[in-house]
Amino acid sequence: MPENFRADYTDRLPKQINTNGQRVVVVDPSKYVWGAYGSDGELIRAGVATSGGDWCPDDNAPCRTKVGTFRISSLGSEDCKSRIYPRPEGGGLMPYCMFFSGGQALHGSPDITVVENNVSHGCVRMRIQDAEWMRNSFASVGTKVIVRPYEN
Repeated sequence: MPENFRADYTDRLPKQINTNGQRVVVVDPSKYVWGAYGSDGELIRAGVATSGGDWCPDDNAPCRTKVGTFRISSLGSEDCKSRIYPRPEGGGLMPYCMFFSGGQALHGSPDITVVENNVSHGCVRMRIQDAEWMRNSFASVGTKVIVRPYEN
């Protein structure tokens, strides 16, 4: 296991799932956690995740992260930025972005914004070091992303 493996977050996810021989990222907005599963189905790494909130006042609309099964469609660098947020010009930092559903992505954020509360505009915020690891050592275009349902 990596030295910075977060055992407290691994307790929130199954240790093994059926991945059909593929790498899979699981996001559980209700448990504020993401997990990376190897092609053997074993949980490799997990960490805190901040998903989309119930309501975004600047959009005057709900902004929950889309629930379902997706594939990573594009990978960005440490310099990845939002074209939309903050309103109106965009430019919000999204280091190591991994887009999986339209404008929604897994990406790094400063620790102060990665909290156990769903307050993003729909992206899945991760600690920067976790996003860097996922982007550079785990994910590729086509990696499956499963976003579990919100509990309420």
